[in-house]
Amino acid sequence: MSEHENPGGDAVAPGAPGAEVAHVPGAPGAQQRTEHDRLVHETSEGPQGLLPRGATGTDELRREHGAVLRVPESHGAIDLDSAHVDVERPDDETMIINMGPQHPSTHGVLRLMMELDGETVLRTKPVVGYLHTGMEKTGEELTYVQGATNVTRMDYLSPLTNELVYAMAAEALLGVELPPRAVWVRMLLAELQRISSHLMWMATNGMDLGSTTMMIFGFREREMVLAFFEKTTGLRMNHDFIRVGGTAADLPDGWEDDVAVICDNVEARLEVYDELLTGQPIFRERVEGTGTLSAAEALALSATGPILRSTGVAWDLRRTMPYLAYDQVEFDVIVGTYGDNFDRYAVRLNEIRESVRIVRQVVQKMPGGPYRVLDKKVTPPPRARIDESMEALIHHFKLFTEGIRVPEGEVYVAVESPRGELGCYMVSDGSGKPYRMHIRAPSFVNLQSLPVMIHGGLVADAIASISSCDPVMGEVDR
Repeated sequence: MSEHENPGGDAVAPGAPGAEVAHVPGAPGAQQRTEHDRLVHETSEGPQGLLPRGATGTDELRREHGAVLRVPESHGAIDLDSAHVDVERPDDETMIINMGPQHPSTHGVLRLMMELDGETVLRTKPVVGYLHTGMEKTGEELTYVQGATNVTRMDYLSPLTNELVYAMAAEALLGVELPPRAVWVRMLLAELQRISSHLMWMATNGMDLGSTTMMIFGFREREMVLAFFEKTTGLRMNHDFIRVGGTAADLPDGWEDDVAVICDNVEARLEVYDELLTGQPIFRERVEGTGTLSAAEALALSATGPILRSTGVAWDLRRTMPYLAYDQVEFDVIVGTYGDNFDRYAVRLNEIRESVRIVRQVVQKMPGGPYRVLDKKVTPPPRARIDESMEALIHHFKLFTEGIRVPEGEVYVAVESPRGELGCYMVSDGSGKPYRMHIRAPSFVNLQSLPVMIHGGLVADAIASISSCDPVMGEVDR
């Protein structure tokens, strides 16, 4: 019986339904496919690893040139022929190396597999998963009261922003309206958190590019913000302060003076940063024209935050889809022009200035009143009431044992974190725990843009590009 005949005697055309696909020795592509399968199984990360050029398809080789990115029709298609991709380069002319996951400039346990021609980067593949903690699945086993302690640990450089988006998602399902003071307190903390996160980026980016002075300066100013957080929430990080229905407590006495000191110091020292880095010849050589990303590529890769704004796209959820009370304060959306490492530096530097501007307005407009919803089914009663009222004690007990009963439904809520669009998709089945929770983590999504940024540059430029993405691996793997 021939290889294209079935047991019934009828011939089956190759490729037709029911035909078996077999690797026939000597058939075109069979040896390459066998070699590909062998390499996939031999690499430590399986299909996630970067394979030699000879075992990689043309589409994947073209991808880092933006040749096969899905670009919105309004921006026009990228011409495949215009992306000159050397797909015929022999493997013995290049080498594949690992950068990380144990590397100080990968900002955590990020592993990059790179194909190099000398010091020129031809291909890059980010490999993630080394810090995976299953926080989304854990969130489905925690009540809405406990949930903030989980999500606050994802982006550990911006914990209050994580708590904010989780609380807003649950509140959208509950249909509760926050008191004005709770809204403005959240906005104050969110902008101070943005300042703290960007200061940390200024510090680590400076260190990555050789400026130990910037590392010291950045940590020094960030310490003032963390000290205020500790005074307000009791902790420097991972606060569990923004909760469903409001905040855990009111702002401490004298908070206005503390915030004024932070704003005055940060504003003055931003001028020092500007003088130290912006005009520094070595710094400019490292960041100008390196790690470039076009607006079309950034949009196709779903990049958000400073990465997208550095390409000239003025997309900031605080302005385009206002939440909290951002429509009641004045601030500018900072954008770049070239989408290179320098633009991403300049965007973050000036976003600190805009956040200081917002914080000053919040201090002036902060309303009085309660700092959380006065609903016994959502927020616990005041501590003093528990000693006086049996009803208050029962409500307190049921909140912390059974959790908040959230009506059935699903919702997606997004906020502008220091790294981009941070979204929370939440499904409720009517119980005291989320039935499903998924986080749209900007650090994870933004990593897609790294191969495009790094392609064609030097290994040294790759360090600057990784830093400019500002990835937090706790949020990438979560």
